[in-house]
Amino acid sequence: MNTLMPPRFGPFLDHSDYPPSTNSSREQNSLTISCTRTISACGMNHPNPKLAESFRERVTRFLFAPESDEWLARFRIGLGLQVLLYTFSLRNDWNYLLAATNPGLIGRSLSEALLFSESPLVPRLGWVTGLGARVGLDERTALSVVWWCLAFAGGMLLLGLFSRSSALLAWFVHLCAAKSGGFVTYGVDNFMTIGLFYLIFCPLADRCSLDWRIRTSLPKSRELLGFWRRVLQLHLCLIYFFSGLTKSLGSGWWDGSNIWRALISPPFNVVPPEILVRWRYIFPIAGISVCLLEIGYPILIWLKKTRLIWLVCILAMHIGIGLAMGMYLFALIMIILNVAAFGPHLGSEQDAGITLQHKEIS
Repeated sequence: MNTLMPPRFGPFLDHSDYPPSTNSSREQNSLTISCTRTISACGMNHPNPKLAESFRERVTRFLFAPESDEWLARFRIGLGLQVLLYTFSLRNDWNYLLAATNPGLIGRSLSEALLFSESPLVPRLGWVTGLGARVGLDERTALSVVWWCLAFAGGMLLLGLFSRSSALLAWFVHLCAAKSGGFVTYGVDNFMTIGLFYLIFCPLADRCSLDWRIRTSLPKSRELLGFWRRVLQLHLCLIYFFSGLTKSLGSGWWDGSNIWRALISPPFNVVPPEILVRWRYIFPIAGISVCLLEIGYPILIWLKKTRLIWLVCILAMHIGIGLAMGMYLFALIMIILNVAAFGPHLGSEQDAGITLQHKEIS
């Protein structure tokens, strides 16, 4: 029966009694090539490990680029100054804006009730006043204690004494005040909260602080300093891009009408109306320029040839907003964030590295 079996069934049978087929080797090579092509077409071939390692190295170098603590010193000093100016600007109206009952402007109870409906874990001044009531302090006294705590934290940040604890205290107290006074807060409160939150986790202390001169602990690595600066940079890029994108979707910034309405609306009507009418032709140019500056920020702020130009333009834009609308604290916090994130080094990078190494050795 074996002699009657067709040759094409040979590869599936026992070849002990049959001579090897002359086409078996050719068929096997053809089958191997076909399977290889099929596997490659299905994407089952293994990725190049060198390319994957190169990508990881690029990401690591980007996120952990070595930095000196010069930017951190600017960040801490700027936020300390911001907190102090913010606190003293509200000194006369602190109780009026944040009291839960009369003679408050609106009443803190309404905003805190809305906060509680969103989440009972959102910090609020009601926690502090409730704690003060248990020890015999009335609301007015408790709010005054909160004001002094915020001013104290700002002063400690400015000096660089107990920097991390001061940043945590300033962040928490300011967040409580901003959330409880939600009806009278605006962008400056949001950016102060962001800045103080990042400062809590930054590798303090910097070499310009009193902590650096008093404490003998070793400084943090320059890669860690670079990581937290990179986080701040990326956050600013997202903020400016989506802000510019939102502005560009409407017609108000292209024809300048949004700038006109902002400049004539109380309490931002600092510039006299006759001057605004005289310079009304500049409003469309200013509106388009703001959109282009903010949308182009995530790209042109990274290029060495355009970084300084774009940074100066952004700073000039915020200075103009502060002077034209009286939003001085908002302009200051945006300048602080931009200078800390993308400001150039005043000293050489080599000198900064030598200073850090000297501190570590000593």
